[in-house]
Amino acid sequence: MSGPTLGILGGSGLYDLPDLKDVERIELSTPFGEPSDAYVRGRLGETTLVFLPRHGVGHRLMPSEINNRANIWGLKKLGVEQILSVSAVGSMKEEIHPGDVVIVDQLFDWTRQRVPTFFGDGIVAHVAFGDPICNRLGGLITAAAKATQPEEGGAVHEGGTYICMEGPAFSTRAESNIYRSWGVSVIGMTNLPEAKLAREAELCYATLALATDYDCWHDGHDDVSVASVLETLRQNVQRAQAVIRGVAERLSTERPCACPNALQHAIMTSPDHIPAEARERLALLVDRHLS
Repeated sequence: MSGPTLGILGGSGLYDLPDLKDVERIELSTPFGEPSDAYVRGRLGETTLVFLPRHGVGHRLMPSEINNRANIWGLKKLGVEQILSVSAVGSMKEEIHPGDVVIVDQLFDWTRQRVPTFFGDGIVAHVAFGDPICNRLGGLITAAAKATQPEEGGAVHEGGTYICMEGPAFSTRAESNIYRSWGVSVIGMTNLPEAKLAREAELCYATLALATDYDCWHDGHDDVSVASVLETLRQNVQRAQAVIRGVAERLSTERPCACPNALQHAIMTSPDHIPAEARERLALLVDRHLS
């Protein structure tokens, strides 16, 4: 397929994409197990989209149960080079209102149970992750989000830190206030280690964060609940879909960023010391750097 290929990781409330042409469902296995669901591949104009609901259709998987390695591996295998993550988040700042969108530029990993790398078992790599979000792709998402901003509400916030907690329970009030003291902008449960794995796979990664609530720190608002999250998400799904269409229209195959070469100087293990099984398992990622 010609043209750029964009992967979409759909979060809570976003389980499909309308308007795709030449749609096909693709089931595949990976060296790291099964992805969350079948991938849906289709076209929007000149852009190929590969969509995956990270919680599975019907929202079957808790954040800690998501097989992030399989999900990212499958996107890479299907030719994806750029990933737009759509994520429901809680706002940690007064000025970020429920219904607003945030194009974050930093991530804070507060997870404890998740495997954060493809590497290990005989092969070591350390990718640079100082800037975890692809600024170029984030800029395209920002432009598309601004173009879809309603006349009232739904403001677009450029930049900010997403703290990723383990879940599945929402924060305690003490936790929420501590996170706020750290200066984070939003809180969620899914963007890590997803973004780390995308960097290891040399994919561009950026997030459209949909603010659904004020967590539990705001005295003037009810504490976050599933009901409140779903209600706000229902109002935002169409906008998220419009942003995806806008990004697809703006996307090109050119990637003048560091993401496509993230592994170039990251693999520490000498090629002659890498076990054959590890080399075979990671061939999709490492072959061009080790040959």
